[in-house]
Amino acid sequence: MEVIFLKDKITTLKNLLFIIMVIGFVSGCNGNQNEFIQGNSTFGISQVHTSKPIDQSVANHAKEKIIAREDITDVKAVNTDKELMAAIKVENFDRFRLKSIEKSVKSDLEKKYPDYKVFVSTDKKIFWELEKVEQRLKKNDMNKKNLKNDLNKLKSLMKEQT
Repeated sequence: MEVIFLKDKITTLKNLLFIIMVIGFVSGCNGNQNEFIQGNSTFGISQVHTSKPIDQSVANHAKEKIIAREDITDVKAVNTDKELMAAIKVENFDRFRLKSIEKSVKSDLEKKYPDYKVFVSTDKKIFWELEKVEQRLKKNDMNKKNLKNDLNKLKSLMKEQT
């Protein structure tokens, strides 16, 4: 009778261990799936589409060209009729080469858009401010005059930091 009772306990323990392993496996897979979705969303660039008065096609094309580089993780860009301003984020390891990356991106953009005065920054504050300008452009909450004023403020910020 004790042998039968011992076999029942071993079978119950095996079943319990199997259930715990299945629960652990399933919950582990769910956590990784959420992280993958969140991590993947940061690598996309947002296109700014506005009404006719403020055309952002130059800035959108510049973003596509810049984000194609391996050392750049994110980019924000805005343009007026004669100026193009871009702010870039780089990989942590590449932060040692900020100035050279900035110069390289600027020269590439100047070659591609010779009719525009190009400004490029790796500063996080400029990046955040350009992101705000992009958001206002998306909402059509800005006219040409306001856009030029905002870019002039950003240019003066860039000059202060150098």
